[in-house]
Amino acid sequence: NCNGKSLLHAPSSLPSNITSLDLSFNSLVVPRHGTLLMHFPSLRSLNLSSNALVALSPAVFSNLGALHLLDLSSCSIAYLHTDAFKGLGNLRTLVLRNNSLQELEVPFFLPLKALSHLDLQQNALVSVDTWSLQLMEAVPQVRLEGNPWVCDCTVHPLQRWLQRRQAVQVTCASPPELRGREVASLDSQDLSCRVKQRFPRGVSTAQQITVTHSNTTTPPSGKGGRSWPYLVGFLVAAIGISILIALAAKCKLFHKNFASYHHRPLPETSSIGGSRMEDSSGWDRDSSGPGASESHPMPGAADLQAEDDDGFIEDNYIQPSEQLPEEEEQELHFSI
Repeated sequence: NCNGKSLLHAPSSLPSNITSLDLSFNSLVVPRHGTLLMHFPSLRSLNLSSNALVALSPAVFSNLGALHLLDLSSCSIAYLHTDAFKGLGNLRTLVLRNNSLQELEVPFFLPLKALSHLDLQQNALVSVDTWSLQLMEAVPQVRLEGNPWVCDCTVHPLQRWLQRRQAVQVTCASPPELRGREVASLDSQDLSCRVKQRFPRGVSTAQQITVTHSNTTTPPSGKGGRSWPYLVGFLVAAIGISILIALAAKCKLFHKNFASYHHRPLPETSSIGGSRMEDSSGWDRDSSGPGASESHPMPGAADLQAEDDDGFIEDNYIQPSEQLPEEEEQELHFSI
């Protein structure tokens, strides 16, 4: 019995073969890594109540494989690591009364194969998940009194579990209208998540059809629904399509204008006329000599047309200023 000694660690003078140890009302320091009481592998009963343990590190009791009873009441424990009770395969009684547990991590039950008594009274539990209840099904005695249970939709699995085990004194803390009521005595009408009948009793078939039609056609009041994302998507798609059409039209117009100005301009007619005039003057000078007509054959009309035709002549590109003057044309005909 070493209770109330303000101990930080277990006395090293104790024999290693002791089977029962009371270290309650001390100031024990739980190591973050390693095990607690590693020099007492024969312990079968350990009382650590009223020590400020707050949190239990993983496998802190792993060397106490022979332990049957572990009292951790009033230790201000707010969190249990999933491996906190690793190695306690022979533990039968676990007392966690008067702590600050708000939820139960399901895996912490898994190493406790031989557990027969679990005391969770006077904690801060408001609900228990279905998996934890299934694991606690194998524990014959479970104490859940004194927790601030919230009797809403989440307490429905606990309600059925307590009814099967015929548990009493597990009462609701909220909502106010159910405060003090035993959870096991509640029915579906008392819970906010009670199963609602599709049609009330005594309603005729015609009324059921009318109710169904009104429920499917009438939109919910007070809410805008979920139609606004579709409206935004439609507007974005319409704007995007309009931009693509405008770009396509501009590209088509650009190609059209580019093709219109792609032709080569005609050579200036003044240079053509000048070369012809030079040739005609030469013909006039040489025509006085004998055989002039044979040495300088006169070009035909077909040759002149072939030289002027480059395959890209369009009437719109020939400006009036580029036409041959009437006097030069008459002189050319005269020379010919």
